[in-house]
This record gives sequence, structure tokens and C-alpha cells, in this order.
Amino acid sequence: MDGHRSGSSGQDGTAEQRQRLAALPPGRLGDAVRMILDHAYDVVARLQPSAEELDALVQFLTDVGYATDARRQEWVLLADVLGLTDAVMAGVGPGNSRATPSTLPGPFYRADAPALAMGANLCRGGAGQPLVVTGLVTGPEGDPLAGAEVEVWHANAEGRYENQDPDNQPEHNLRGRFTANDEGRFHFRSIRPAGYSLPDDGPVGQLARRIGLSLDRPAHIHFAVSAPGHQRLVTSIFDGSDPAIGRDALFSVKPGLIGDFRPEKSGVSLSVVLVLDRDAASQRSSEEG
Repeated sequence: MDGHRSGSSGQDGTAEQRQRLAALPPGRLGDAVRMILDHAYDVVARLQPSAEELDALVQFLTDVGYATDARRQEWVLLADVLGLTDAVMAGVGPGNSRATPSTLPGPFYRADAPALAMGANLCRGGAGQPLVVTGLVTGPEGDPLAGAEVEVWHANAEGRYENQDPDNQPEHNLRGRFTANDEGRFHFRSIRPAGYSLPDDGPVGQLARRIGLSLDRPAHIHFAVSAPGHQRLVTSIFDGSDPAIGRDALFSVKPGLIGDFRPEKSGVSLSVVLVLDRDAASQRSSEEG
């Protein structure tokens, strides 16, 4: 009898937990937990994992926590590599088809990028092919958004961000914040970024390698744009000539985000147009007017 009770306790516990969760008041958090655990219980029932495999899962999650600090966000990387972030952002993307598609901010975003004068050089150290970027920020009807705030960050010529490479790059290298002029325009100098593989020195990268997921990312420049009356846009412009353009590890490459890095006498140039959707309040006001 004891043996029978021991063998069925897991199923009994699962059923009891499902009953407890079903009795919770309705709400998005409770609904999410119920749905996640329903799938988790199904996985357990089908794969019959051992206690050692459960320990390995707990250790993996622990390692993700240990790998996360002020400079590196391993939890964000986990959500990105598994496609969760892209799936969420696809569901909350711009309602206006004329708006620039959004992408992931990625694990190397920093909210403290310094404000720079128009035309400044983001490159604070290191060699690379000179790059000049000119940009225009508009609303969905093409109206220029004067005073829009434009954050920019990208990897260096070796495909590394400064906050993953602090021993070799100065603080805030290849990062900056600009204010668009009265015509919604901005420009800056930098160096051409290289494509790269997501870091595999941590638990997320090691997991991806073990199960055969691509870690390649084509070269790109991140933009985060804010303007009153409009939704904040986080996006990336990808180098269309990068050989990894068709196998982005984070599923972010979209037709409207492939840029043309044009050869110039002294380097390359890139021209971008970033279109913001109106926020809900501004959209209602426009419809009522």
C-alpha cells in the first residue's frame, strides 16, 4: 500500500494543485500561472523527468540569476532566444501599418546613454570603418516630429557591446542620445557595426548550443525613439549585406528594417526613417476632431 501511495502521490498533488488554482479569483496573473502549469504538468506526464533532471532545471534557472548583473541581463537573453519577447511584441505592435516595426531592445540596452550634440561621434575608442547616419522621425501621416528623443546603441567592429566588453571598450562606447531638430531630423557619426553570435559563455547560450538553436545575429543598429503624443518605438536597422540576415537568432529581421549601408569615399552611410504610431489619447483626440 505504501508503494502504491508513493507512486501516485505526484498525480494526486498535481490534481490538487490544479483544483487550488482553479479556485483562485479570475485575473491575468492567475490565468497565466494556471496555463503555464497546465503545460508544465503535461510535459512532466509525457517525459517523466527524473529527480536529477529537475535538479538540473533548478540549477539552470539559478545560473541564469547568477549571470545577471547591472551590465548583463541573462533573463532578457533567455526570453529573447526562446522567442518569447518577439511573440509578445508582435501582439502589441503598432496598430498603424505605416509605423516602423518594433524589435527587441536586447540584453545590452542601457537607459543611461549620454546626451550628445547633433553630429557627434558615438565611437569613443577602437578602430572601425567610419559610418555616417542620417535620420528622420515622423508620425504615421509623415509629419516630422520636432524634438523627438533618439537613443542609439550598437556593437563595435568585432560585434561586441561595451557593457559585455568593459575591459576593452570605454564606458558608453557606441551609445548616445540625440534630439531631433525642428524638421524631425538627426545625424551622427560612428563606426560600422559587425554581426555577432549571442554570448555562449553563460547558461542561455550554452542551452541554445546544446539544442541546436542559431546564435547568429546580423549587424544592426538599435534605435529607441520617444515623442509626445506618440508611442515609444524600439527598433533596429539591419545590414542587408550581412550573411546572417536570414537566420537572426532573435527573429527580429523584417522587410522594413533592412538598411542599405552605402559605400562612401571615407566609409559608409546609412539613411533611416523612423515612423512612430500615435498613442491612445492622441488617437482618440484625432478621431473626435
